[in-house]
Amino acid sequence: MNANDKQRGQPWRVLTWHVHGNYLYALTQVPCEFIIPVRPGRAGYSPLGSKIPWGANVREVAADRIHETPVDCVLYQSPENLADAATLLSPQQQRLPCAFLEHNPPQQHPTDAVHPFRQAGGVLVHVTPYNAQMWDHSAEVTQRVIEHGIVPPTVRYQGELARGIAVVNNIARRGRRMGADLHLQMARQVPLDLIGMDSERCGGLGEVPNMEVAAFVSHYRFFFSPVRYGSLGLALLEAMMCGVPVVGFGGTELPAVIHSGVDGYVDNRPERLVEVCRQLIAEPELARQWGEAGRRLAMSRYHIDRFVDDWRALFDALMEER
Repeated sequence: MNANDKQRGQPWRVLTWHVHGNYLYALTQVPCEFIIPVRPGRAGYSPLGSKIPWGANVREVAADRIHETPVDCVLYQSPENLADAATLLSPQQQRLPCAFLEHNPPQQHPTDAVHPFRQAGGVLVHVTPYNAQMWDHSAEVTQRVIEHGIVPPTVRYQGELARGIAVVNNIARRGRRMGADLHLQMARQVPLDLIGMDSERCGGLGEVPNMEVAAFVSHYRFFFSPVRYGSLGLALLEAMMCGVPVVGFGGTELPAVIHSGVDGYVDNRPERLVEVCRQLIAEPELARQWGEAGRRLAMSRYHIDRFVDDWRALFDALMEER
């Protein structure tokens, strides 16, 4: 596809992978055609499924047919994607404009891990400024931050349950990094529920379908984030957009999002977090005030329209350089 095609309104054809379902749903709000390689039984190549209402611009293609599928650019999302490129893509596809979407800070070392994406002229996209500062990246690639985008939920804060709610997938397996110990410590002192994949192992309520999480969370007095080191959770931002006040440990991007005592509360002292949670349980009107302030912040910073504009500009810039 060339510049004349773009002027005629033809969408860019973007090859990417099904790595993070909720993020991919937001990404596919961008007016492009998204081509998803599928290889049953292979991690990172699972079918899209029916839990998320995918649009008509998202198309699955058998992985062994990708090399003959017309695409305009490639968006990698994991080191495995990079490794697979040599056999999955044609030589011409391997030379296409490309970017790497990095969802997390490094796990090997919190500051000195070198990012594996090193394609000259490529763009390394981070989802938070915090994540971007943790990675050591190659001078050959451009580094850019595109913060999360959330489709505003149709539900609003109810808060009638005098309890908190945490949303973490596989918290038992991921352990201290995701704050498994902090969650248990808090749950012994304040009423606190947990949802997410395999959350039953930590006394949680299990997994809630993707598109039902916002409605489920909206009934709780506050949202609690125990995460020590990771990315900024989409469920947290979705809760904010509903008007649920957030209380959390001061890791990740969260301290740069929440203004303590205004639209939530962030602290590294568990005893202080317990005090704040108890205060919100005792003062539902305060919880509502903080939640409403957080909703306004989330709508201005993380609305899907800003996200779509950022990604559309990135894809256009990649193709212009081509």
